Amino acid sequence: MKRNKKNILIVLAVAALAAALCVFLIIKHNHDSAVKLSCKYGFIDKTGKTVIPLEYDEASSFYNGFAEVKKNGKWGLIDKSGKMVIPLEYDAVSCFYDGLARVIKNGKFGFVDRTGKIVIPLEYGGASVFYNGLAVVVKKGKCGVIDKTGKMVIPLEYDDVIVADSSELYRVEKDEKCGFIDKTGRIVIPLEYDYVDDRFSDGLLAVVKDEKCGFIDKTGKIVITLKFDYASGFSEGFAEVKKNRKSGFIDKTGKIVIPLEYDDADKFSEGLARVEKNEKWGFIDKTGKMVVPAEYTNAWDFSEGLAIVEKNKKYGFVDKTGKMVIPAKYTNAWDFSDGLARVGKGGKYGFIDKTGKIVIPLEYNDVDYYFSDGLARVVKIAKNGAIE
Repeated sequence: MKRNKKNILIVLAVAALAAALCVFLIIKHNHDSAVKLSCKYGFIDKTGKTVIPLEYDEASSFYNGFAEVKKNGKWGLIDKSGKMVIPLEYDAVSCFYDGLARVIKNGKFGFVDRTGKIVIPLEYGGASVFYNGLAVVVKKGKCGVIDKTGKMVIPLEYDDVIVADSSELYRVEKDEKCGFIDKTGRIVIPLEYDYVDDRFSDGLLAVVKDEKCGFIDKTGKIVITLKFDYASGFSEGFAEVKKNRKSGFIDKTGKIVIPLEYDDADKFSEGLARVEKNEKWGFIDKTGKMVVPAEYTNAWDFSEGLAIVEKNKKYGFVDKTGKMVIPAKYTNAWDFSDGLARVGKGGKYGFIDKTGKIVIPLEYNDVDYYFSDGLARVVKIAKNGAIE
Protein backbone atom coordinates (compact mmCIF):
# COMPACT_ATOMS: atom_id res chain seq x y z
CA MET A 1 0.00 0.00 0.00
CA LYS A 2 1.17 3.50 -0.76
CA ARG A 3 2.13 5.38 2.37
CA ASN A 4 1.01 8.99 2.93
CA LYS A 5 3.43 11.60 4.29
CA LYS A 6 2.81 13.05 7.71
CA ASN A 7 0.07 15.63 7.51
CA ILE A 8 1.88 17.97 9.89
CA LEU A 9 4.46 18.61 7.12
CA ILE A 10 1.97 19.43 4.34
CA VAL A 11 2.27 23.19 4.80
CA LEU A 12 6.05 23.01 4.39
CA ALA A 13 5.76 20.83 1.28
CA VAL A 14 3.23 23.18 -0.35
CA ALA A 15 5.43 26.19 0.32
CA ALA A 16 8.47 24.39 -1.09
CA LEU A 17 6.59 23.39 -4.24
CA ALA A 18 5.36 26.93 -4.82
CA ALA A 19 8.85 28.31 -4.41
CA ALA A 20 10.30 25.64 -6.71
CA LEU A 21 7.71 26.45 -9.38
CA CYS A 22 8.59 30.14 -9.22
CA VAL A 23 12.32 29.41 -9.55
CA PHE A 24 11.64 27.07 -12.47
CA LEU A 25 9.56 29.70 -14.25
CA ILE A 26 12.25 32.33 -13.75
CA ILE A 27 15.07 30.09 -15.02
CA LYS A 28 13.02 28.90 -17.97
CA HIS A 29 11.94 32.44 -18.88
CA ASN A 30 15.32 34.11 -18.46
CA HIS A 31 18.07 31.54 -18.77
CA ASP A 32 20.61 33.83 -20.48
CA SER A 33 19.39 37.30 -19.46
CA ALA A 34 20.48 39.74 -16.76
CA VAL A 35 16.94 41.13 -16.35
CA LYS A 36 15.72 40.68 -12.77
CA LEU A 37 12.63 38.47 -12.66
CA SER A 38 10.29 37.42 -9.88
CA CYS A 39 6.89 35.75 -9.56
CA LYS A 40 3.96 37.80 -8.29
CA TYR A 41 0.79 36.26 -6.91
CA GLY A 42 -2.73 37.69 -6.76
CA PHE A 43 -6.34 36.56 -7.11
CA ILE A 44 -9.01 36.66 -9.81
CA ASP A 45 -12.73 35.93 -9.74
CA LYS A 46 -14.60 33.66 -12.17
CA THR A 47 -14.98 36.44 -14.71
CA GLY A 48 -11.20 36.83 -14.82
CA LYS A 49 -11.27 40.18 -12.99
CA THR A 50 -8.28 40.83 -10.73
CA VAL A 51 -9.76 41.36 -7.26
CA ILE A 52 -6.52 41.20 -5.24
CA PRO A 53 -3.48 42.71 -7.04
CA LEU A 54 -0.54 40.52 -8.05
CA GLU A 55 1.80 41.89 -5.39
CA TYR A 56 2.77 38.90 -3.24
CA ASP A 57 5.87 36.72 -3.55
CA GLU A 58 3.84 33.61 -2.73
CA ALA A 59 0.22 32.83 -1.82
CA SER A 60 -2.04 29.91 -0.98
CA SER A 61 -5.59 29.29 -2.15
CA PHE A 62 -8.44 30.81 -0.13
CA TYR A 63 -9.96 28.65 2.58
CA ASN A 64 -12.95 29.74 4.66
CA GLY A 65 -12.46 33.32 3.54
CA PHE A 66 -8.71 33.62 4.16
CA ALA A 67 -5.50 33.09 2.19
CA GLU A 68 -1.86 32.79 3.22
CA VAL A 69 0.41 35.38 1.57
CA LYS A 70 4.15 36.06 1.61
CA LYS A 71 6.09 39.26 1.08
CA ASN A 72 9.75 40.04 1.81
CA GLY A 73 10.26 36.57 3.28
CA LYS A 74 7.41 36.71 5.82
CA TRP A 75 3.91 35.23 5.82
CA GLY A 76 0.54 36.54 6.99
CA LEU A 77 -3.18 36.14 6.25
CA ILE A 78 -5.51 38.24 4.11
CA ASP A 79 -9.29 38.15 3.78
CA LYS A 80 -11.25 38.19 0.49
CA SER A 81 -11.13 41.97 0.34
CA GLY A 82 -7.33 41.82 0.45
CA LYS A 83 -7.17 43.21 4.00
CA MET A 84 -4.26 41.92 6.10
CA VAL A 85 -5.73 40.15 9.16
CA ILE A 86 -2.56 38.43 10.43
CA PRO A 87 0.57 40.58 9.94
CA LEU A 88 3.42 39.52 7.67
CA GLU A 89 5.73 38.44 10.49
CA TYR A 90 5.85 34.64 10.46
CA ASP A 91 8.03 32.09 8.66
CA ALA A 92 4.81 30.24 7.76
CA VAL A 93 1.13 30.51 8.59
CA SER A 94 -2.03 28.46 7.92
CA CYS A 95 -5.59 29.61 7.32
CA PHE A 96 -8.01 29.52 10.26
CA TYR A 97 -9.33 26.13 11.33
CA ASP A 98 -11.71 26.03 14.28
CA GLY A 99 -10.98 29.73 14.76
CA LEU A 100 -7.20 29.31 15.16
CA ALA A 101 -4.34 29.67 12.68
CA ARG A 102 -1.10 27.72 12.95
CA VAL A 103 2.01 29.92 12.81
CA ILE A 104 5.73 29.14 12.61
CA LYS A 105 8.63 31.31 13.73
CA ASN A 106 12.26 30.27 14.16
CA GLY A 107 11.29 26.64 13.61
CA LYS A 108 8.66 26.58 16.37
CA PHE A 109 4.90 26.02 15.89
CA GLY A 110 2.04 27.66 17.79
CA PHE A 111 -1.43 29.14 17.21
CA VAL A 112 -3.02 32.59 16.99
CA ASP A 113 -6.66 33.66 17.09
CA ARG A 114 -8.44 35.94 14.59
CA THR A 115 -7.09 39.05 16.29
CA GLY A 116 -3.53 37.78 15.82
CA LYS A 117 -3.08 37.09 19.54
CA ILE A 118 -0.90 34.06 20.35
CA VAL A 119 -3.16 31.67 22.27
CA ILE A 120 -0.93 28.59 22.17
CA PRO A 121 2.79 29.39 22.56
CA LEU A 122 5.24 28.68 19.74
CA GLU A 123 6.96 25.76 21.46
CA TYR A 124 6.37 22.73 19.25
CA GLY A 125 8.59 21.17 16.60
CA GLY A 126 5.54 20.46 14.42
CA ALA A 127 1.75 20.78 14.49
CA SER A 128 -1.32 20.01 12.41
CA VAL A 129 -4.17 22.50 12.07
CA PHE A 130 -7.11 22.20 14.48
CA TYR A 131 -10.02 19.98 13.58
CA ASN A 132 -13.04 19.41 15.82
CA GLY A 133 -11.23 21.22 18.63
CA LEU A 134 -8.03 19.15 18.57
CA ALA A 135 -4.60 19.38 16.90
CA VAL A 136 -1.64 17.02 16.60
CA VAL A 137 1.64 18.44 17.95
CA VAL A 138 5.26 17.24 17.93
CA LYS A 139 7.94 17.76 20.55
CA LYS A 140 11.33 16.04 20.77
CA GLY A 141 10.29 13.66 18.00
CA LYS A 142 7.12 12.43 19.70
CA CYS A 143 3.51 13.20 18.74
CA GLY A 144 0.49 13.95 20.89
CA VAL A 145 -2.77 15.90 20.74
CA ILE A 146 -3.79 19.22 22.34
CA ASP A 147 -7.13 21.02 22.69
CA LYS A 148 -7.76 24.69 21.88
CA THR A 149 -6.61 25.81 25.32
CA GLY A 150 -3.25 24.13 24.71
CA LYS A 151 -3.99 21.32 27.18
CA MET A 152 -2.36 17.99 26.25
CA VAL A 153 -5.21 15.47 25.88
CA ILE A 154 -3.16 12.65 24.33
CA PRO A 155 0.42 12.38 25.65
CA LEU A 156 3.51 12.92 23.48
CA GLU A 157 4.33 9.24 23.14
CA TYR A 158 3.70 8.26 19.51
CA ASP A 159 6.06 8.29 16.53
CA ASP A 160 3.24 9.53 14.29
CA VAL A 161 -0.35 10.69 14.78
CA ILE A 162 -2.78 11.47 11.94
CA VAL A 163 -6.31 12.80 12.32
CA ALA A 164 -8.65 10.26 10.74
CA ASP A 165 -12.29 9.37 10.40
CA SER A 166 -13.73 12.87 10.95
CA SER A 167 -11.48 13.34 14.00
CA GLU A 168 -13.32 10.68 16.01
CA LEU A 169 -10.26 8.45 15.68
CA TYR A 170 -6.54 8.98 15.31
CA ARG A 171 -4.19 6.79 13.32
CA VAL A 172 -1.08 6.26 15.45
CA GLU A 173 2.30 4.65 14.96
CA LYS A 174 4.75 3.41 17.57
CA ASP A 175 7.80 1.18 17.16
CA GLU A 176 6.89 0.68 13.46
CA LYS A 177 3.41 -0.67 14.25
CA CYS A 178 0.13 1.08 13.46
CA GLY A 179 -3.33 1.21 15.01
CA PHE A 180 -6.07 3.65 16.08
CA ILE A 181 -6.92 5.51 19.26
CA ASP A 182 -9.98 7.62 20.12
CA LYS A 183 -10.00 11.23 21.32
CA THR A 184 -9.41 10.15 24.91
CA GLY A 185 -6.30 8.19 23.93
CA ARG A 186 -7.99 4.78 24.35
CA ILE A 187 -6.66 2.18 21.91
CA VAL A 188 -9.53 0.98 19.71
CA ILE A 189 -7.48 -0.81 17.02
CA PRO A 190 -4.36 -2.47 18.50
CA LEU A 191 -0.97 -1.31 17.21
CA GLU A 192 -0.19 -4.59 15.49
CA TYR A 193 -0.24 -3.74 11.78
CA ASP A 194 2.67 -2.80 9.55
CA TYR A 195 0.47 -0.20 7.88
CA VAL A 196 -3.11 1.01 8.10
CA ASP A 197 -4.97 3.50 5.91
CA ASP A 198 -5.52 6.98 7.30
CA ARG A 199 -9.29 6.57 7.51
CA PHE A 200 -12.19 4.16 7.28
CA SER A 201 -14.13 4.09 4.02
CA ASP A 202 -17.62 2.60 3.88
CA GLY A 203 -16.99 1.44 7.47
CA LEU A 204 -13.92 -0.62 6.59
CA LEU A 205 -10.19 0.01 6.89
CA ALA A 206 -7.40 -1.38 4.70
CA VAL A 207 -4.56 -2.87 6.76
CA VAL A 208 -1.22 -4.56 6.06
CA LYS A 209 0.50 -7.30 8.01
CA ASP A 210 3.37 -9.49 6.86
CA GLU A 211 3.09 -7.90 3.39
CA LYS A 212 -0.55 -8.96 2.92
CA CYS A 213 -3.55 -6.62 2.75
CA GLY A 214 -7.11 -7.00 3.97
CA PHE A 215 -9.84 -5.07 5.79
CA ILE A 216 -11.04 -4.64 9.38
CA ASP A 217 -14.17 -2.96 10.78
CA LYS A 218 -14.25 -0.31 13.52
CA THR A 219 -14.16 -2.93 16.26
CA GLY A 220 -10.88 -4.26 14.86
CA LYS A 221 -12.47 -7.46 13.55
CA ILE A 222 -10.97 -8.80 10.31
CA VAL A 223 -13.84 -8.88 7.82
CA ILE A 224 -11.83 -9.45 4.63
CA THR A 225 -8.88 -11.81 5.00
CA LEU A 226 -5.38 -10.37 4.59
CA LYS A 227 -4.52 -12.14 1.34
CA PHE A 228 -3.97 -9.41 -1.24
CA ASP A 229 -0.71 -7.81 -2.36
CA TYR A 230 -2.40 -4.40 -2.40
CA ALA A 231 -5.76 -2.96 -1.39
CA SER A 232 -7.20 0.53 -1.73
CA GLY A 233 -9.95 2.05 0.38
CA PHE A 234 -13.56 1.38 -0.60
CA SER A 235 -15.32 3.81 -2.92
CA GLU A 236 -18.91 3.44 -4.09
CA GLY A 237 -19.00 -0.06 -2.55
CA PHE A 238 -15.90 -1.40 -4.34
CA ALA A 239 -12.20 -1.60 -3.49
CA GLU A 240 -9.33 -2.15 -5.88
CA VAL A 241 -7.15 -5.13 -4.94
CA LYS A 242 -4.02 -6.55 -6.49
CA LYS A 243 -2.61 -10.07 -6.57
CA ASN A 244 0.24 -11.44 -8.66
CA ARG A 245 0.58 -7.98 -10.27
CA LYS A 246 -2.99 -7.96 -11.54
CA SER A 247 -5.76 -5.62 -10.37
CA GLY A 248 -9.51 -6.07 -9.98
CA PHE A 249 -12.29 -5.14 -7.56
CA ILE A 250 -13.97 -6.69 -4.52
CA ASP A 251 -17.21 -5.82 -2.74
CA LYS A 252 -17.57 -5.34 1.01
CA THR A 253 -17.95 -9.08 1.61
CA GLY A 254 -14.56 -9.67 -0.02
CA LYS A 255 -16.07 -11.26 -3.11
CA ILE A 256 -14.17 -10.56 -6.34
CA VAL A 257 -16.78 -8.82 -8.50
CA ILE A 258 -14.47 -7.62 -11.28
CA PRO A 259 -11.72 -10.13 -12.19
CA LEU A 260 -8.08 -9.43 -11.41
CA GLU A 261 -7.07 -9.01 -15.04
CA TYR A 262 -5.83 -5.43 -15.29
CA ASP A 263 -2.27 -4.15 -15.06
CA ASP A 264 -3.47 -1.32 -12.80
CA ALA A 265 -6.72 0.32 -11.70
CA ASP A 266 -8.10 3.09 -9.52
CA LYS A 267 -11.17 3.71 -7.38
CA PHE A 268 -14.72 4.10 -8.73
CA SER A 269 -15.81 7.70 -9.21
CA GLU A 270 -19.22 8.69 -10.60
CA GLY A 271 -19.91 5.02 -11.38
CA LEU A 272 -16.76 4.38 -13.44
CA ALA A 273 -13.22 3.25 -12.64
CA ARG A 274 -10.11 3.79 -14.72
CA VAL A 275 -8.16 0.64 -15.61
CA GLU A 276 -4.92 -0.10 -17.45
CA LYS A 277 -4.24 -2.91 -19.89
CA ASN A 278 -1.21 -3.25 -22.16
CA GLU A 279 -0.03 0.22 -21.11
CA LYS A 280 -3.28 1.89 -22.18
CA TRP A 281 -6.02 3.33 -19.97
CA GLY A 282 -9.80 3.26 -20.25
CA PHE A 283 -12.87 3.05 -17.99
CA ILE A 284 -15.13 0.23 -16.82
CA ASP A 285 -18.54 0.33 -15.15
CA LYS A 286 -19.53 -1.66 -12.07
CA THR A 287 -20.37 -4.74 -14.12
CA GLY A 288 -16.82 -4.75 -15.48
CA LYS A 289 -17.93 -3.61 -18.95
CA MET A 290 -15.39 -1.40 -20.77
CA VAL A 291 -17.37 1.76 -21.53
CA VAL A 292 -14.44 4.02 -22.50
CA PRO A 293 -11.93 2.06 -24.62
CA ALA A 294 -8.45 1.49 -23.20
CA GLU A 295 -6.64 3.60 -25.78
CA TYR A 296 -5.16 6.44 -23.77
CA THR A 297 -1.63 6.94 -22.42
CA ASN A 298 -3.20 7.99 -19.13
CA ALA A 299 -6.58 8.90 -17.68
CA TRP A 300 -7.94 10.45 -14.48
CA ASP A 301 -11.12 9.99 -12.45
CA PHE A 302 -14.42 11.42 -13.68
CA SER A 303 -15.42 14.73 -12.15
CA GLU A 304 -18.66 16.50 -13.03
CA GLY A 305 -19.27 14.01 -15.82
CA LEU A 306 -15.95 14.46 -17.61
CA ALA A 307 -12.52 12.82 -17.29
CA ILE A 308 -9.07 13.98 -18.38
CA VAL A 309 -7.32 11.69 -20.87
CA GLU A 310 -3.85 11.85 -22.39
CA LYS A 311 -3.09 11.05 -26.01
CA ASN A 312 0.07 11.88 -27.97
CA LYS A 313 1.33 13.87 -24.96
CA LYS A 314 -1.71 16.17 -25.06
CA TYR A 315 -4.68 16.37 -22.69
CA GLY A 316 -8.40 16.59 -23.34
CA PHE A 317 -11.71 15.44 -21.83
CA VAL A 318 -14.08 12.53 -22.54
CA ASP A 319 -17.64 11.97 -21.35
CA LYS A 320 -19.00 8.72 -19.91
CA THR A 321 -19.79 7.32 -23.36
CA GLY A 322 -16.15 7.72 -24.35
CA LYS A 323 -16.82 10.67 -26.65
CA MET A 324 -13.99 13.23 -26.78
CA VAL A 325 -15.91 16.40 -25.91
CA ILE A 326 -12.86 18.65 -25.48
CA PRO A 327 -10.01 17.81 -27.89
CA ALA A 328 -6.65 16.62 -26.54
CA LYS A 329 -4.75 19.81 -27.34
CA TYR A 330 -3.51 21.04 -23.96
CA THR A 331 -0.11 20.40 -22.38
CA ASN A 332 -1.71 20.40 -18.93
CA ALA A 333 -5.23 19.90 -17.59
CA TRP A 334 -7.02 19.43 -14.27
CA ASP A 335 -10.41 18.11 -13.15
CA PHE A 336 -13.58 20.16 -13.55
CA SER A 337 -14.87 21.87 -10.42
CA ASP A 338 -17.87 24.20 -10.35
CA GLY A 339 -18.02 23.96 -14.13
CA LEU A 340 -14.45 25.15 -14.79
CA ALA A 341 -11.17 23.31 -15.44
CA ARG A 342 -7.58 24.57 -15.29
CA VAL A 343 -5.69 24.04 -18.57
CA GLY A 344 -2.24 24.94 -19.84
CA LYS A 345 -0.64 25.49 -23.21
CA GLY A 346 2.74 26.92 -24.17
CA GLY A 347 3.62 27.56 -20.54
CA LYS A 348 0.51 29.68 -19.91
CA TYR A 349 -2.56 28.75 -17.88
CA GLY A 350 -6.24 29.66 -17.68
CA PHE A 351 -9.69 28.06 -17.34
CA ILE A 352 -12.21 26.49 -19.73
CA ASP A 353 -15.87 25.57 -19.30
CA LYS A 354 -17.45 22.21 -20.14
CA THR A 355 -17.98 23.17 -23.78
CA GLY A 356 -14.25 23.80 -24.10
CA LYS A 357 -14.71 27.57 -24.27
CA ILE A 358 -11.88 29.57 -22.72
CA VAL A 359 -13.45 31.67 -19.96
CA ILE A 360 -10.22 32.80 -18.25
CA PRO A 361 -7.53 33.52 -20.89
CA LEU A 362 -4.35 31.42 -20.88
CA GLU A 363 -2.16 34.35 -19.87
CA TYR A 364 -0.82 33.37 -16.47
CA ASN A 365 2.42 31.56 -15.59
CA ASP A 366 0.36 29.47 -13.19
CA VAL A 367 -3.15 29.37 -11.72
CA ASP A 368 -4.86 27.47 -8.93
CA TYR A 369 -6.23 24.03 -9.72
CA TYR A 370 -9.67 25.16 -8.58
CA PHE A 371 -11.57 28.26 -7.55
CA SER A 372 -11.90 28.40 -3.77
CA ASP A 373 -14.36 30.74 -2.08
CA GLY A 374 -15.03 32.13 -5.57
CA LEU A 375 -11.40 33.17 -6.11
CA ALA A 376 -8.36 31.59 -7.77
CA ARG A 377 -4.70 32.34 -7.12
CA VAL A 378 -2.78 33.41 -10.24
CA VAL A 379 0.93 33.94 -10.93
CA LYS A 380 2.74 36.18 -13.38
CA ILE A 381 6.46 36.79 -13.88
CA ALA A 382 7.52 40.34 -13.08
CA LYS A 383 10.48 42.09 -14.74
CA ASN A 384 12.34 44.54 -12.49
CA GLY A 385 9.34 44.63 -10.15
CA ALA A 386 6.73 45.25 -12.85
CA ILE A 387 4.24 42.61 -13.99
CA GLU A 388 5.00 41.51 -17.53
